[in-house]
Amino acid sequence: MKAHVYVVSKQSVLDPQGQAIGNALRKLGHAEVAEVRQGKYFILTLSDALSTSAAHAEVERIASGVLTNPVIEEFSFRLEEPSR
Repeated sequence: MKAHVYVVSKQSVLDPQGQAIGNALRKLGHAEVAEVRQGKYFILTLSDALSTSAAHAEVERIASGVLTNPVIEEFSFRLEEPSR
């Protein structure tokens, strides 16, 4: 099973890199882009022995305790079941 974890700055935190990317996109003619938030993306390959609920709990612990700074960042993730 794989977990896809997305980490971004909280909306209340300034994202200068995202702003720079947004400004560049608008200068390149992409006026429809209102805002850009940049972040980090992780792919975790988990043991096949884990149940879906155990994998969910493990990824939640890893993302909140290791991959993010909870003061300024938030995360979301999705689990990808192995192909059979």
